[in-house]
Amino acid sequence: MLTPESRSRDFPALHNMVYLNSAAEGIPPREVGQALQQYFEDKLLGMDGRIPHAEQHRLARGLVAEMYGLEPDEVAICSCSSEAFNLAAWALRLQPGDEVVINDLDFPAGVTPWLQPTSPASVRLWRSRDGVLDLADLAHLLSPRTRFVTTSLVSFYNGFQISLSELSRVVRRHSPALLGVDVTQVLGRRELDLQEADLIISSTHKWILSSHGGGLVGVPKRRAAEWTVPAGGWANLYDPFGPHRFDGARSLPGAASFATGMPNYPAIYCLRAALQYIRQVGVGAIDAAAKPLVEHCLAELAALPVELITPRDPAQVAGIIAFRHPRAEAIYQHLHARNIHVMYHAGRIRVAIHGYNTSADIVRFLGELKHALQTV
Repeated sequence: MLTPESRSRDFPALHNMVYLNSAAEGIPPREVGQALQQYFEDKLLGMDGRIPHAEQHRLARGLVAEMYGLEPDEVAICSCSSEAFNLAAWALRLQPGDEVVINDLDFPAGVTPWLQPTSPASVRLWRSRDGVLDLADLAHLLSPRTRFVTTSLVSFYNGFQISLSELSRVVRRHSPALLGVDVTQVLGRRELDLQEADLIISSTHKWILSSHGGGLVGVPKRRAAEWTVPAGGWANLYDPFGPHRFDGARSLPGAASFATGMPNYPAIYCLRAALQYIRQVGVGAIDAAAKPLVEHCLAELAALPVELITPRDPAQVAGIIAFRHPRAEAIYQHLHARNIHVMYHAGRIRVAIHGYNTSADIVRFLGELKHALQTV
């Protein structure tokens, strides 16, 4: 991932392609494809295949726990981050008069469960200013009625990275709220200290280079009672097949309550392989390699005739840079025709820089962008 030789070996799809869209879809290393094939071979064993399936599940949970700074029994794997947030909404058991704080830089999965008409809580919107979430603005939204504050550590929209320690300090000072963080856009890209979080959620198909079909949930033991999901199922329940199974259902506490049924083993095999790959390369090494590329790209974009919507301070940026332009769609088409992959949506172009990117990628992207700005 970090040398020409390992990049060519592990990511052959990147040959002659500039891929700057890991915030939407990560490119998996070869090991992930091999793990998926191993799942198929194990599935051919029928019921006996559940033994290696369970071992892959155990290894994957251990690797997630390591990245979250938790113990394996404080981690669960469900189907996606959207499912995880919906289950979290059930666990909160909100009542009329309760308040939830969301923000306008967050992904829909993290905010929409509390916007549904069936949610009894009042939602308070933390609005960004110039692409940044100001903690002073958050303080004014908090009260003794605030039950939950949720945010992404890195915004999918513009790449702004918030300080978890400073965020936690403000939340604890002004409310009794639980603090949930979505780490989808930074997990595997930067080293994290998540000790201040009460709930941690991530998807699997972006920066950690795994497949679709996973939602990674972390619940510290100290918060297990608050995050116990009252959902039906079997894997999440005490004694679901026992003699008294029709007398009632009782959820296991904390993270275990988020894993309601049969694990998605194909995704789990991929997840185990991807996290082992990330661990072997080292998140610190990935960040050290990608950081100067981000700073170079950010500085160059700031000097171009585009509307930069990412904060200009590199300390507030992880791996995502976004900008607007009146001809953004035509610029995107120009880049894509030259095998330069970025994300386009509604006038916004988003660039995501990972450990498999190179300085040559950034130079080529910037050169073609400058050409497009002059010609399209």
